[in-house]
Amino acid sequence: MSEQNPEIPASQSPLGPPAGPRTGRKAIFWNETEFRAGWRLLMYLFFVVLFTLIGTFLITSLHLPEISRSGITATSMLIQETTEIIATFMAAGIMSMLEDRRFGIYGLPRSEAFRSRFWQGTLWGIAMITAIILLIRAFGGFTFGNLALRGPRLWGYAVLWGVVFILVGIFEEFLFRGYAQFTLSMGVGFWPAALLLSAGFGAIHLRNAGEDKVGALSVFVIGMFFCLTLWRTGNLWFAVGLHAAFDWGETFLFSVPDSGLVAPGHFLNSSLHGPAWLTGGLVGPEGSVMSFVVVGITAVIFVFVYPARKAN
Repeated sequence: MSEQNPEIPASQSPLGPPAGPRTGRKAIFWNETEFRAGWRLLMYLFFVVLFTLIGTFLITSLHLPEISRSGITATSMLIQETTEIIATFMAAGIMSMLEDRRFGIYGLPRSEAFRSRFWQGTLWGIAMITAIILLIRAFGGFTFGNLALRGPRLWGYAVLWGVVFILVGIFEEFLFRGYAQFTLSMGVGFWPAALLLSAGFGAIHLRNAGEDKVGALSVFVIGMFFCLTLWRTGNLWFAVGLHAAFDWGETFLFSVPDSGLVAPGHFLNSSLHGPAWLTGGLVGPEGSVMSFVVVGITAVIFVFVYPARKAN
């Protein structure tokens, strides 16, 4: 990343080390300039959990639609993702003040919001899920079926799911590859941090009722690809666009399970049929061998299209 190793003078940061030699207990908590990365990450996660619990309490108290393990709706996801974005952004906002860093340094600079990188990512995301579906179809595992929606309802759900998955992309990318990736990278390096956080990204998807270990492994692999896009582009907007478009194509456009969940309000009455290695089974295309093939090929193409950036 372009801004992975900024040195903040201790005098400018509330988390700077106290005066005196850095020995004993002081060395456990502080490095030369500030609180160590691991402790800062724990502080951030504490705030994320705290604000998420507050948001969940408000959703329940107001009797708003909630996501269950067995099913989702566009409305419940809209509410849930908005709440989670607020929680993660508030947590990162507090940390940015404590660290005396700009919020945008954590991967989502406001100046780049929904600009060229985001739209480039959406094209890559649509291309990836389309390639996976067409490969599954080529081996006899996918049928398009007929239209499930027509007229205003079709366009209404297309837009609604588009908004929902942009929020999903922002939340999941920032949670796993925003503040956490930035901070952990300062402690252990970019790629070790990417491995740890992508493993967590895959593991957390096991909470979905239809997800399995192969699907979680696929999520880990695509998580590593998202980290590659962060490394090469310098921020998360490409990854947000790719993530949103991939999920939108999977859930709405091709109307197949997304990490084991099938959402109402989709475009087609499509069907997956055949062996699980081909279709992904209950997980959906993310659990298909074709997903691993497409992500691998896409990563190679990406490396050539987006060359390594010069270090500052």
